[in-house]
Amino acid sequence: MRKNTAGRMFVATCVGSFFILILYLQCNIRPAADPGSKRTKFPVKSRRTPQQTLHSSDQLNMSVVQTTLQGRRELLQKVCEIHTQKQRILNLEDLQHLIVDDTHGLLYCYVPKVACTNWKRVMMVLTGNGTYHSPLAIPASEAHVAGNLRSLSEYSTADVNHRLRSYLKFIFVREPFERLVSAYRNKFTRSYNTAFHIRYGTKIVRRHRPNPRPEALKHGNDVSFEEFVYYLVDPRTQREEPFNEHWERVHSLCHPCLIHYDIVGKYETLEQDSSYVLRLAGVDTEVSFPTSSKSTRTNGDMAAKFFNNISPFYQKKLYNLYQMDFFLFNYSTPAYLKLK
Repeated sequence: MRKNTAGRMFVATCVGSFFILILYLQCNIRPAADPGSKRTKFPVKSRRTPQQTLHSSDQLNMSVVQTTLQGRRELLQKVCEIHTQKQRILNLEDLQHLIVDDTHGLLYCYVPKVACTNWKRVMMVLTGNGTYHSPLAIPASEAHVAGNLRSLSEYSTADVNHRLRSYLKFIFVREPFERLVSAYRNKFTRSYNTAFHIRYGTKIVRRHRPNPRPEALKHGNDVSFEEFVYYLVDPRTQREEPFNEHWERVHSLCHPCLIHYDIVGKYETLEQDSSYVLRLAGVDTEVSFPTSSKSTRTNGDMAAKFFNNISPFYQKKLYNLYQMDFFLFNYSTPAYLKLK
């Protein structure tokens, strides 16, 4: 009897020691570093991620900027609930515009004609392993070179889900018709954009200009804004291929009802919103968002001039095409439109 008792005590002691050993090992094993992360010249200032910093500061002593951004986030969620009938699963194509910064825990969905060149420059500095020290030192053409920045679509499903949950997700938007006029001016009225003239201009002239001259059919470099609008609302356009990203709707590029963005920055408050994102990332003392001259921007007055020659019928069709962006991001219907 004594031998059996002693044997049971010995086994219990061994088992207990085994579990203590396991607990000890678990407490002393540190998680491996994320294989997708890179070292940069920026020191880690806090253990909190930008997303954690944002949401921890939402609850008290909010600044005017924080209050505004929270209001945009809540409004976006409400509009999505109203207008999104059925949710679907994200696919890799949906993630192509999301740029990843693994070092600072950032996801940025870029929208052409909404300061995306400067934001790509900033992201190149943040992820560039010390190669770039100033955003403005990066040529604009280099900011758009494929491969200079990593897209979320390049990651595995598990890595995508992890980043969508834990990274700070931000987007910058703009009044839809001001963005559209800016895209037209840049792509169809600048002599250097010959690729757009050939790719899109020749098709627009062929389909929407009565009796076009042979030179216009060949070069496509004199497309009017009115012809551009006809092209956009033509049902054949989207049946044949998706819109070019420069005039594609923001909700089709960045899927704000499927991806819950922490920050919705606006072109109209670009500098203060950009500074706030960099402050959340803890790099605002090392990197500044490039400022640009407001005189070069398309504003409401300029957009109104472009719409003067568009008939109310086509104004209505175009507004219906971009209406969701107006709703999602709380932009008023432009007063210059004749929709009734």
